[in-house]
Formats: sequence, C-alpha cells, structure tokens
Amino acid sequence: MFDKTDELGVNTIRTLSIEAIQKANSGHPGLPMDAAPMAYVLWTRHLNINPKTHMNWVNRDRFILSAGHGSAMLYSLLHLAGFNVSIDDLKHFREWGSNTPGHPEYGHTDGVEVTTGPLGQGFGMAVGMAMAEAHLAAKFNKPDFPIMDHFTYTIVGDGDLMEGISHEAASLAGHLKLGKLIALYDSNNVSLDGPTSETFTENEGKRFESYGWQHLVVEDGNDLTAINAAIELAKRTPDKPSLIEIKTIIGYGAPKQGTNAVHGSPLGEDGIKAAEKVYGWNYPDFTVPKEVPNRFETTLKARGMEAENDWNKLFKSYSEKYPELAQTFKDSFAGKLPTNLKKILPHYAQDESIATRAASSKAINVLAKNIPYLWGGSADLSSSNKTMIANSENFEPGFYTGRNIWFGVREFAMAAAMNGIVLHGGSRVFGGTFFVFTDYLRGAIRLSALQHAPVIYVLTHDSIAVGQDGPTHEPIEQLASLRCMPNVQVLRPADGNETSAAWEIALKTTDKPTVLVLSRQPLKTLPISIDTAFYGVTKGGYVVKHSKKNTADGLLIATGSEVNLALTAQQKLHEQNVDVTVVSIPSFDRFARQSRDYREKVLPNDVKRRVTIEAGSTFGWDQFAGEHGVKIGINRFGASAPGDVVLDKYGFNVKNVVNKFLTIKA
Repeated sequence: MFDKTDELGVNTIRTLSIEAIQKANSGHPGLPMDAAPMAYVLWTRHLNINPKTHMNWVNRDRFILSAGHGSAMLYSLLHLAGFNVSIDDLKHFREWGSNTPGHPEYGHTDGVEVTTGPLGQGFGMAVGMAMAEAHLAAKFNKPDFPIMDHFTYTIVGDGDLMEGISHEAASLAGHLKLGKLIALYDSNNVSLDGPTSETFTENEGKRFESYGWQHLVVEDGNDLTAINAAIELAKRTPDKPSLIEIKTIIGYGAPKQGTNAVHGSPLGEDGIKAAEKVYGWNYPDFTVPKEVPNRFETTLKARGMEAENDWNKLFKSYSEKYPELAQTFKDSFAGKLPTNLKKILPHYAQDESIATRAASSKAINVLAKNIPYLWGGSADLSSSNKTMIANSENFEPGFYTGRNIWFGVREFAMAAAMNGIVLHGGSRVFGGTFFVFTDYLRGAIRLSALQHAPVIYVLTHDSIAVGQDGPTHEPIEQLASLRCMPNVQVLRPADGNETSAAWEIALKTTDKPTVLVLSRQPLKTLPISIDTAFYGVTKGGYVVKHSKKNTADGLLIATGSEVNLALTAQQKLHEQNVDVTVVSIPSFDRFARQSRDYREKVLPNDVKRRVTIEAGSTFGWDQFAGEHGVKIGINRFGASAPGDVVLDKYGFNVKNVVNKFLTIKA
C-alpha cells in the first residue's frame, strides 16, 4: 500500500519543516521529524477535506494539531495539500506579518481549524467538535442521508496529556462515547525539560481505557502500514473514541534525536545535513519533489473533491425529500437569527424583581424555542446557573439530539469544548458556572477571544452577595480581569430587561465571546422603558435617571446589582438638595466603542463629582471616576455571612454612597 513515493512524502514534510525552523532560527523541530509519518498517513489515506473549497464544506473531517508547537509540520502539510500556504510562506515562518505564525492560528492561515499552542486545549476543542458532529448528525441525518458524517482527528503529545484539561476532556469524551473522535498520540517520552520519566509515569493507555476509550499501540512510528491499520480499526469502532499511541523518536534523524535538545531549538546547519543524510535527502532547501504533490493530488485532493461532490448531490436529494430540515440545516450553519429577537425576549414591568440568573434562564428558554441550533449546559451547576432548556432531553450517549449538556465538574474542558463546538459550525452554545470559577476557564476564554469564537459564558453568583459560601466563592477581581482581556465582551446587567438585552447582543455578536455576569439575588426592574434598556445595553452605558437640573451636581455610576443602589442613593441625595444623575455601564468595552459625543452626553466632562459603585475590584474604574471621583468597590477578599450583611459591611449601602458623594469637593 505504501511505496517509495510515500517515504519521499514523509521526508518532504520533515525537511520542509526543519528548513523553515532553521531559516527562522526559531521553532520546534522535534515533533515534525517524528510525527511526519502519522500525519502523512492520516492526510493521504483518510482525511476527507477539499482544499479547493478551503474550509467551506461543512461535512469535512476536522484535523487539529493539539501539539501546536509542531506548527511547521502543519504548514508543510497545508502546502502539500493545496491550501493557500506557499513555499514562500514556509520561508517566512514566524516572521512579522507571516502567513505561518509560530503556533497555528484559526482565521489567519488557510486550513487551520483551531488555534493551538496552550497544550491540552486543542484536544479539548477536538472533543467539542466531535460533540457538535454527533449532535448535528442526530438532529439531521435520515436513513440513506448521512449529511453530517465525519471524523475529528487530533495529534497530541506527551505535554498535551500531562495537562489537566486532557483528563477532563478525555473523561467527558469517553462518557459520551464519541466514537468518531480519534487522537493520534505522538508518544516520544520527551518533553521540553527532559525525559518524561521525570514527571509523567502513569500508564496512559490504561488511563484512557478507564475513561471508556479504545487504546491502540503502534510500536514503530515510521511504520506507515501499522499506522494506517490502527486508524482503520479506530474508524471501525463506533461506540468509543480512540487513542492511537504511536511510539516515536523525537527529532528522528538528528544527531541528538531522542533528547530534549531537539524539542524547541533549530537543529543548526550541521544538524539538518545529518538528518537529511538519514532521510536519503539530496535536494536543495525547500524543495518539493514532483512525485509528492502528485501523490497528494491523487489521494487527498481527489478523495476530497469526490467526497464533497458526492455530499453536494446527497444534500440536493435530501433537500428535495426533507425541505424543512434542509433549510434548518443551512440556517444553522449560517447562524440565522429571528428578526424579532427584542420582541420575543422576556420583558419585565417596573414592579417586578428577578435575579438576573433567573432572567437569563427565561431568555434561554424563549430563545431555544426560536433558535433550533442553540444548546448548552453547565459545569454541574445547572440548577444554580439556571441554564437548563425546559422540555429538552440531555445530550448523552444514544441521545445526541439532546440540547442540555452535562459537562460535569470540568470547567476548563467545558470552555474548550464550547470553542470546538462553535468553530465546528452549525451551533451556538452557552456554558455556565459560578463567576468566581472564571479562573478555571480563563485559558479557554482567552482562546475564544483569539479565535473570534462567539461562545456565550453564563457566569452567575457575581459578587459578595453570594454570602454564606464565603470568600472562596465570592468573585472580586474577575470582572476587572476579563474586562482587560482583548476581544472579550463582558456584560453585567442590572435587571431583567438589561439581561434580555444582553442575550440579544450575545447572539448577534459573531466575532468574539460574550461573558454574561449575573446575580444570584433578585434585582428590581429599573424605572425605564424597555426600549431604553435595550438601547442602553447596546451602547454599553446610558443614563438611567437624569438629574432634574440641566447640569447635574454629580454622577452615580454603577453596574449590575449596584444600579438600584445608586437609584436609592439618588433619592436620598435629592432630599438634601443634591441633584445627581444615575448611569448604568453594563459593558465597559461596548461603551468604549461609542462616539466621543455619545460618551460625553452620558458622562459630561464638566461634571466632576462622581461616585462609581461596583461590588468588585475598583481596578479600571478610574476612567469613569475621574480625578475627583470616589470609587466604592472591593479590593480585598469577601467574607462568609448572609449576602445582605456582607454587602452592608463592605459599604454597599445607601448611607455610605451618600456620605462618599458628599465628601467630594470638586
């Protein structure tokens, strides 16, 4: 089945990779040199993709290089496969403005499915993509019409499997019996610092078997036939994901092969010459022997074109037999939303009070009835986060149509999987936990932002009002830390109507993640119209209640649960003939994007007496408080007591707000 041309193809991948790394004088040659055979077999014999249509075919196989430091290998593969990655791109590896950055970046390089580099997260996203495939297949496939039917492949290394997220994600995948998820494990027993025997001595195969995975072993990483047979067996195992452990020698062919010396540093000219001698390579740098692209043409390219053409014919017939389902399928991948989102979302009267987590629940359930591709869940806190979709089944083995995902106590894996689900296409997904546990999610939120992935994070129990659970469960610094993360949309609504508006924004946002920061305790509906609330949240900041005078004596600026506190303080100040305006800033980042004129209308520069109020860190509030303002916040950890008591003891009461304002002499 494999011949000299295939061996030449493997060595082409190796040499292109190490030459790119050498020219850049930066990169990781070890993985491309040892993993090239498994990647070559996978791409030329199994992977159903069509480079001619780039990544537009929705039923293509997904390939994720979780060990993203091996990016030079991926770029070499993409070049040989016919994606928009040229030899010149390989020559400019890791350079400013290059099409081939140090680690793979989704949306930057043609053919790259996800951004990888932080180890373990690619594996977690692969689990999410397999979940998406299973869900969509269960929803849309009909007898003789497998319109969603593809595999998700990932290459992982020892480092990936050391990371805690790999344990979380593998456990979830095994539980869910995601049989179309196949991980190729580059088992070379070396990490950056040295041999893995210093830190990593468990039996990985037994570990994965205990999670419900199939574990296969290929003893020789250069044995193309054995690698192919293992992949074939994995593909024939529908009821469990597969880990194919392939024993390799890191930096195969280099003088220091098998050591950490070849992990993360260029080989040097002498090292490259020595390796190329082992490969029998007698070509100038960056040469692709004509036999190799021809082989990719007759294998991967031909197979991919045929597969996509067959799928297009299948979908045409499917559309004729199941027109409504076909339209829903297309709408799901297009992300089509109802035109009347604002109208269908819950509205609240001014005499109502509701916790914003509960208002979010009502929004989720209304939206789920109108957006069939919306689904989600929680990291074992659905009853607290209020993320369950009523009258829907759970997403579980044997019932992948379910829309309620039980992620378990796996916050990091949940967030990584959600990235994979969204980037797969055909879904919008939300996931919940307590806001304080943002710290368990942060790495994946950052990748959401980097990938412009519109994941929706439903984070409840947003402040010290959590109360008796105490400081371990009371977020302080989390708001500030997420607000400073680029390309993350943070919304902290002040009532039910702001919450509905926040959900509308989250769904209409397609180029970044949205974080909804929601209260445990009930909040009074603000004394404003529905239109004002929706408009104000869209702008990120707005006046809730104007002063009676044209020029206010001061501003009370708040978010979330503290807006109602500001309104009450406004009344008390008015009783003392002090006339202030109350402003809600549900989203710092959205407000910052408004015009200078708009921001000036909301926060007039000539009004210097200001008090900012938020039950969290004051970091970042200087921009609103100004030179003379006072910031009421929390710059220490919380305490265990009833929530209203904690709030009062920390100064979130009318008396303190009024007194702080009156001390300002501007």
